[in-house]
Amino acid sequence: MHHANHFYGHAHVLARYAGLGDGHPPRINGYVQHGWNIGDGLAPGHPYAERTPSLLWSEQTRRRAWSVGRRNVTVIGAPFVYLLAMQADEPQPERAGTIWYPFHGWEGQHVKGDHKELIARIRDTEPGPVTVCLYWHEHRMRRVRRLYENAGFRVICHGYRGHWWKDTDPEFLDRQLAELRRHARVASNRLTSAIFYGIAAGCEPAVYGDPMVLANEDPTFGGTARIRRQWPELHGEQVHLPTAVEIARAELGTDHRYPPAALRELLGWAHLQEETT
Repeated sequence: MHHANHFYGHAHVLARYAGLGDGHPPRINGYVQHGWNIGDGLAPGHPYAERTPSLLWSEQTRRRAWSVGRRNVTVIGAPFVYLLAMQADEPQPERAGTIWYPFHGWEGQHVKGDHKELIARIRDTEPGPVTVCLYWHEHRMRRVRRLYENAGFRVICHGYRGHWWKDTDPEFLDRQLAELRRHARVASNRLTSAIFYGIAAGCEPAVYGDPMVLANEDPTFGGTARIRRQWPELHGEQVHLPTAVEIARAELGTDHRYPPAALRELLGWAHLQEETT
C-alpha cells in the first residue's frame, strides 16, 4: 500500500466503514488523496507508480487530474465523509467558542510567519474561548506552542499523521471530529482540509490573518493567490454559511461516498469480506 494511504488513519477509517473492523487495514488498490489540494489530488514529491489508480475526493479534482493527463482516476469522496457517515447518530455536545488551525509545515518544509501577530488578530476577532490546534510539527516546537499557551488559549494536537508506514494514529480523524463538534466556529489563516471538515461537522468557518510562507512552496497550481481568487466566499472573519456548506460538500465529495460493498470492490477488499463472513 502507498504509505500516504495511512496518513491520518485514512486507510483505517475506510476499512472500518467497509466492515473489516479495527485491525490493520489491507492493501488499497490505488492512491487515496490524503488532503484537500488545488491540484490533481497527488501530493508533490511523493513517489507514485504510473498507472496506479488515483482515488480522489471530488469531481473538481478529477477534472484537474484529467487535464494534466491522468486517466485512471475515480472519485470516492474524502475519508472524513465516511467517518461522518459512521458517526451520524452520535450525540452532539453543546458547542462553544472557536477551534483555530494555524497553517503548518511538515517534515520536509517549515513555515515562516509571525505567530504573535496572528495571536493578536485571533484575540481581536474571536468572541468566545479559543482552542488552538497545532499540527504535530509545530506542537513539538516548545517556543511556538508556548506562544499560544501564554496567550491563554487551550492548545491541543490531534496526533501524529504517520510517515513511511510508521506511527500512524488510527484515531486521528475521530479525535479531530470530536473536537470540531465541541466548537461553534472553525478558523485558519489558510483554506485547508480542516476548514472543510469543520463545515461538514457543523461549524461556522472563517479564514483570515497572515497566510504565512511555506519554504519552497510549490507554485505549480497557483498557490494561495489562486485559492483566494477561486474561493473568495470562504475568506473573511464572517462567511455566509449556506454557501460554505455547499462548497464543502462539493470539495469533500460527500455525494460520491461509496456504499460499503462497492467500496470493498473498488479498493480490492471484496474477497477479504467474504473470508470474514
